[in-house]
Amino acid sequence: MADVSSSPVADTPASHEEKPDDLPQVSNDDDVKSDDKAEGGNEAASDPDMYRYIKEDLFTSEIYKVEIKNLPKFTGFNDLKKFLAKHDLNPHKIKLFGKQTFAFVTFKNEEERDKAMNMVHGMQWKGQVLSVRLAKPKVDPILRKRRQEEGELAGGQPPSKRAEGDEEEEPLSVQIANVVTPLWNVPYEEQLRMKEQEVVGVLQRLAKEIGSTNKAMLPWLFAQKGKYNRMCCSLEAIRPSPTQMDYRNKCEFLISVGADGEDKTIGFRLGKYKGGSCAVVGPGETCHVSAEAKRVVSEFQKFIRTTSYSVYSPETYEGHWKQLTVRTTRTKQAMAVAFFHPQKLQEDEIKALKSSMKTYFTEGEGKDSGVTSLYFVREGQRTSPNLEDLPCELVAGESSIHEELLGLKFRISPHSFFQVNTGAAEVLYSAVGEWAQLDQDSTVLDVCCGTGTIGLSLAKRVKKVIGIEMCQEAVEDAKVNAKVNGLSNVEFHCGKAEDVFPNILNALVSPNVTAIVDPPRAGLHSKVILAIRRAEHLKRLVYVACNAKAAMNNFIDLCRAPSKRVHGAPFRPVRAMAVDLFPQTMHVEMLLLLERVDYDS
Repeated sequence: MADVSSSPVADTPASHEEKPDDLPQVSNDDDVKSDDKAEGGNEAASDPDMYRYIKEDLFTSEIYKVEIKNLPKFTGFNDLKKFLAKHDLNPHKIKLFGKQTFAFVTFKNEEERDKAMNMVHGMQWKGQVLSVRLAKPKVDPILRKRRQEEGELAGGQPPSKRAEGDEEEEPLSVQIANVVTPLWNVPYEEQLRMKEQEVVGVLQRLAKEIGSTNKAMLPWLFAQKGKYNRMCCSLEAIRPSPTQMDYRNKCEFLISVGADGEDKTIGFRLGKYKGGSCAVVGPGETCHVSAEAKRVVSEFQKFIRTTSYSVYSPETYEGHWKQLTVRTTRTKQAMAVAFFHPQKLQEDEIKALKSSMKTYFTEGEGKDSGVTSLYFVREGQRTSPNLEDLPCELVAGESSIHEELLGLKFRISPHSFFQVNTGAAEVLYSAVGEWAQLDQDSTVLDVCCGTGTIGLSLAKRVKKVIGIEMCQEAVEDAKVNAKVNGLSNVEFHCGKAEDVFPNILNALVSPNVTAIVDPPRAGLHSKVILAIRRAEHLKRLVYVACNAKAAMNNFIDLCRAPSKRVHGAPFRPVRAMAVDLFPQTMHVEMLLLLERVDYDS
């Protein structure tokens, strides 16, 4: 369910054998080798400016960072993530370093960080007693690059390999295409072949994992691998996107200095911030952004250049304009959401800016931009890592835009999730409907339902649809969408899937239940997977994965043998298919049908 690419650029029962009362704090300079070496601390130890960003108002999980030491050998990202989740800990980021036995973990707030420190320090995991301490934040990558360049110049070294001009750089249009659409010059048939092979690799790995975690399924698995090229199930031919160009209905553009030197440019970042780059290139020549979105970007760029407000600088934390999100529909509507750092502006100054924005797009030069919904977001003193937590102020036009999909009408609000490729989403959802094997006695659980697209598209075939979504805006949209389309056999619940889903599942008495899950990139929370395993009346599951590799742990836990932690008969994969929702990029959606193992048969 994740919105992949085209953002501004393009992260176990254990015993407490001993638990010291005092947790170690950030160590002194003699004892920070892992921290400094891994996170670049040495070069900035004497330069407090390199850590200036942690004193600003914008959210950074770096201030809630710990180092976990003495990890078991060969611990991987998913192993550590799963271990923490098992103890009800929710990390924001996890960073490991090859075969090292330490990791850096950040959290969203002080409470979660302290909970992790108190719980994990002294805990035993696979024979190792873990230790936890506060860790230094990373240095600001932009400032680090500046210091390196200054040092090179002071030492008589050229600041870059291209400084002498002996190599000709590619045009900016090619450079940005390589960043946001890396397959732009690969024939589409070859793109499809590459993506299908990636799914083959996922299914072959899943076959190995099932063999390791569920010995009872080995005879079945042996037959499957023989029939399907070492894969755990059949793989149907990849389904292409109906349109390969100009297909994105949502893009998030950064507002910064252009790579060509032009100030107040709206586009995609040419490099990554951690690589020391903030320069952007406009989307004018990109092949995946719609003409309608390009027109909105062009007009908004003209508008911000008429204002006296500068672009926000992540290096100095000064300036205002930050980001522009553009959403378009096949019904010729467009939504523009401008993100603006208010700094210390007075409320009347903000009000005047919003008024001038409204005038420009309703009466001025921007009136023909196609914008039907214009929003303003103050992204200043943000204490949450989620943009969805920021209120959107309607400046002009309608409060939402509308799209048509599979013969149904859908309302879309600023923060609501909607697949970024509408035509390919129709292909995907049609396949979901085919595979779910539904009838008039079926109850469908639509987990991570967004604006209700999947569940509503199936509602006429089934007895009942129950949708679960954590974004309140999306839930409100889903309820409106059900009403607009005359569907009364649906209900939607707002909350995290791991909090809401188990209770709903336990309350269901229907013998014919099918779950359809379309989670974000990281996959479903382990609590949801365990609830699915326990609910043995749930016989069929359709998993829509936008990142099949990241969802691998979910697949494994659905199929592993029952244990003290995992109750209920396992599932087994029956069929799979790739659907190309993201042409010109390496991303691909994978559909996996799983059915409950019936030991009696």
